[in-house]
Amino acid sequence: MYTPRLNWIFLILFGMAAIGVFVAALLIPPFRAAAYAPLRELLLPPPAPVTVTVLYSTEKQAWLEEVVPAFEQSGANVNGHPIQIELEKMGSWEVINAVLDRKRQPVLISPASMLQIAALQDTSTIQFGRSLVNPADTAHCRAVLRTPLVLVAWKERADTLWGQQPGASLWRDLHDALINPQGWAAYGQPDWGYVKFGHSDPLKSNSGYMTILLMTYGYYGKTSGLTAADILNDSAYQQWFLEIESGIGQFEHSTGPLMQKVIAYGPSTYDFVAVYESTAIEQAENAVGRYGELRVYYPPATLWSDHPFCILDAEWVTTDQKKAAQAFLDYLVSKPAQEIALLQYGYRPVDTSIPLEQPGSPFDRYAANGFRADLSFLPEVQVPPGSALNTLRDFWARNVSR
Repeated sequence: MYTPRLNWIFLILFGMAAIGVFVAALLIPPFRAAAYAPLRELLLPPPAPVTVTVLYSTEKQAWLEEVVPAFEQSGANVNGHPIQIELEKMGSWEVINAVLDRKRQPVLISPASMLQIAALQDTSTIQFGRSLVNPADTAHCRAVLRTPLVLVAWKERADTLWGQQPGASLWRDLHDALINPQGWAAYGQPDWGYVKFGHSDPLKSNSGYMTILLMTYGYYGKTSGLTAADILNDSAYQQWFLEIESGIGQFEHSTGPLMQKVIAYGPSTYDFVAVYESTAIEQAENAVGRYGELRVYYPPATLWSDHPFCILDAEWVTTDQKKAAQAFLDYLVSKPAQEIALLQYGYRPVDTSIPLEQPGSPFDRYAANGFRADLSFLPEVQVPPGSALNTLRDFWARNVSR
């Protein structure tokens, strides 16, 4: 039988428990997450979030906007403090420039390729006396998604220029077609006008930069060992390179709008364009039934857009932010996030346990358009040192930029 005395005992015990919870939550932040929720909300403010600001390249916007809420709702925390991700999109080279100019002070950066990370490593070392990134430190800087550069072409035009498949001379063949004053008439198709090629702006877009780097490797017929001297001191290369670029009327600021123009206007605007494989997959359905068959062709040596996420080694990044950013990176390479990237957005997962050819995969759906899951037959070009990367970019800026 309950008595007034027992009621007082229960009240005192409850009060002691509440005080214990309060003190424990104050002294031990991780305890807050486990504290009795209504009591915690009445007596304690919620733990302040650890905010991770992310500057990222625009190509992966849709994927990030899908996976970030799932990560934040997963309960990930640092010492009981929830993790909050703040996204800001830019062009890949704009990300690097914003960090170097101190216009932004992010915790994480994610350009489209390790090419930009290599350039940042070189430039920040010169500018600040130390590098803001360390690509060799895979705990703080790792590739999260992969997609190669490809050529997208209207099949009839590609068959006329190359036959069934372009060979090792792809870039030289394309150069010769672009500078031929007869245009397509030299190949028996006078009604097609001039040969039209396009890529995005290398000063703003990673795919444009990847294109001019693969062109340069293609000219020299090698896959490694590219140096700044190759670009600066070889007048024959410079002439060949500028002849290709002079035939391009407009350089789109990013890959997506370039591919959209291919679909919208057809071969009257572009016969061939260099874009990401994932961008071509994204637009494959939209191309059906418009201007003939649109196909993808893989260059004789490939270069990967590997979407690194790198935690900056900068004075504005706190220890807790580094821990939070690492937790976020772990989530991005987890199987659920990687499967979304493949099945919905056409990226190749860095998790190699996820098969590319599976039900619903774009590599199954669009195999007839030339997409190939297995690229092991293609050599991969070496990422040159930052000095060579910056020299190629500067050469383009001085001689082509418009």
